[in-house]
Amino acid sequence: MVAMLQSAPLHAAAAIPEHGLSPALRESLREALAEPEAFDDPIDALHWVLSMQQRLERYMPDRAARIDLLRKIRREATRTGLAPELILAVIQVESAFKPTAVSHAGARGLMQVMPFWKREIGEPGDNLLDQDTSLRYGATILAHYLKREKGDITDALARYNGSLGKTWYPERVMRAWTTRWWYQAPAPFVAERLPDQTSAGPAAMIASSTPANFLKFSTNLADRSRALLS
Repeated sequence: MVAMLQSAPLHAAAAIPEHGLSPALRESLREALAEPEAFDDPIDALHWVLSMQQRLERYMPDRAARIDLLRKIRREATRTGLAPELILAVIQVESAFKPTAVSHAGARGLMQVMPFWKREIGEPGDNLLDQDTSLRYGATILAHYLKREKGDITDALARYNGSLGKTWYPERVMRAWTTRWWYQAPAPFVAERLPDQTSAGPAAMIASSTPANFLKFSTNLADRSRALLS
């Protein structure tokens, strides 16, 4: 895998600087891609991490911290079947990537998990301000709601936020997804991956759609989501 990083062609990772990767960035990427649960295709992974870490810079100035967070998000996305970009959008809306954020209602951490969830799916001593714990809880809860709503991403997001029946929260998350976190693999990889999307789960199927499918935030958003899953 390290050899592939060293020899990856520039067209396969458009975000790579023309002068190449700095030693510090290369080492961070090596550590990130060494996570066995996070990435399947190392070249696509390299492109994704470089692209996303640049977008994340406004929230997290430290590059090594950004790459580490992206590795953890990909790991949880793989585990739960969610699109990693959806998790990024939820974090942006919920906490603006502040791991110690606490809401007036008591929700905590990156993904703003309510403490009662420790009783439901965790342990009393779990620290919801811990990055790994927040990601594990948040991704698990969102995937549960997506399954409960039979792939209806609008209602799943509303349940996650505790605002079922309203669309303001799903609209905010989807807007963040489509305007900041939307990602499409480089052309050589898209053709190879598309045939597998039908067996990749609802979130992956949604992630393979075009941004235009999500730009009309209205009452028919749920119908559009169902259509993508049919």
